[in-house]
Amino acid sequence: MKKKIIKILKIVLPLLLGVFLIWYSLKSATPQERQELWENISTANPWFLLLSMLFGGLSHLSRAYRWKFMLEPLGYKPKLANSFMAVMAGYLANFGIPRSGEVLRAASLSSYEKVPFEKAFGTIISERIADVIVMLSITAITLFLQTEHLLAYFRANEINPLFSLGILLALVLLGVLGLQIIKRSQLPFLVRIKKMAYGLLEGMRSILKMKQKWAFIFHTLFIWFMYILMFYVIVFSIPGLGNTEFSIIMAAFVVGSFAISATNGGIGVYPVAIGAILMLFGISKQSGEAFGWLTWGTQTLMVLILGGLSFIFLPIFNRQK
Repeated sequence: MKKKIIKILKIVLPLLLGVFLIWYSLKSATPQERQELWENISTANPWFLLLSMLFGGLSHLSRAYRWKFMLEPLGYKPKLANSFMAVMAGYLANFGIPRSGEVLRAASLSSYEKVPFEKAFGTIISERIADVIVMLSITAITLFLQTEHLLAYFRANEINPLFSLGILLALVLLGVLGLQIIKRSQLPFLVRIKKMAYGLLEGMRSILKMKQKWAFIFHTLFIWFMYILMFYVIVFSIPGLGNTEFSIIMAAFVVGSFAISATNGGIGVYPVAIGAILMLFGISKQSGEAFGWLTWGTQTLMVLILGGLSFIFLPIFNRQK
């Protein structure tokens, strides 16, 4: 009973958080600010929204194609259509239960392509490692590009950069110490963490050892390039944002990439987080949140359409084989 309640809370609480943030964001705004937010959204150029959806669709198609590079060494050659529909169905599932998409994606391929579930799921975990590496690299590059803005922020708030650097170094040292403790500890909880870490390292090695690793790396970079483009083009749909520096948009992209996993599909959190980070660069809250809502809305609409169609056509497509 206790486990069941915990599972329900894991599903419901993130959704409630998202709904609360939407309510609070609108309630704390003045009628004029709400009107400005709505005008920014309602007058957005639809062609750039469609272009964003196109880039998003290409990223998902590339993700489905990349999957075969992980499966072929195991002796499986799934149809691209099945892989793509499994990917989209998985994305749709994440709106209901966070992080359930990976499980459904593996289960779909297991059902329709006879790939053992544990092998399909293992390849998904391995490819996620590549995505995490790219995401962390983008984050590091973005922080470097924002050095001037960060220093200006420190000066404006009378924060000593050396003090912040000292805290960062202390955190790094604590991280190294923590890794040593985990490595030598025999506590069950820490042993599980250690096994998970070794599994991730093994997944990274498997990527480097695969026959078509360069094709895999190309598609990984292409996927993230499409992610950036689908985010960036939304800027041109909102009047007054077209001249925003690319480095500022990248800062919002990084924040959004982390915020999307906080609630079911990023509902509520995503646009609020985007608006908050853009405000630091002098962009109005209404324009920033409109940008966040349009980005979230276009990609959500695409996932709802393609994910819904995938649920419908997966059994139909495979019945005709």
